[in-house]
Amino acid sequence: MPASAEIQSFEAMMFADGGSRGNPGPAASGAVLVTPSGELIEEIGCYLGRATNNVAEWTALCIGLEAGLRRGIKRLAVRMDSELVVKQMSGEYRVKHVDLQPLYSRARALVRNFERIEIKHVPRKQNALADAVVNAVLDQEAAARIS
Repeated sequence: MPASAEIQSFEAMMFADGGSRGNPGPAASGAVLVTPSGELIEEIGCYLGRATNNVAEWTALCIGLEAGLRRGIKRLAVRMDSELVVKQMSGEYRVKHVDLQPLYSRARALVRNFERIEIKHVPRKQNALADAVVNAVLDQEAAARIS
C-alpha cells in the first residue's frame, strides 16, 4: 500500500470490515491499524455470534476506533467498504434501525476523542486487510464448531 501525501498527515490508517455468513448469521468484525507507510500496528478480530452484516460493520468501526485510542493515536484515517456506515457517520443517512443506534452512538462518542479523523468509503478490493481478518475469525469459529 503506497503512502500518499494525503495519508501522511495522519498517524495511522484503519481498515475496518464486518461480515456475516447469512444475514443474520455467524458474524465477525475486523480492523487493521497500519502506519501511513503500510507497516502493521495491530490487527483486531472478534466473533459476534449470530448478527447481521450491518451490526458487524458497525462493530468493526467501533473496535478499530477503540484500538486506535488505546494506542494513543490522535490522527486517524479510516477506510471501510460499507458505504452505509460511512454515509451514516457523515450524517448523510440517518440511523433508523434500533439495533444499530447504540453502535452509532458508541462510534460517535469514540470519534470525539480524536484530534483529526477522516472516514471514507473504499471499494472492497482496497479493504482486503480487514476482510481477511473477518474471514479468518469466521473460519476459525466454524472449525471450532466442527471439532
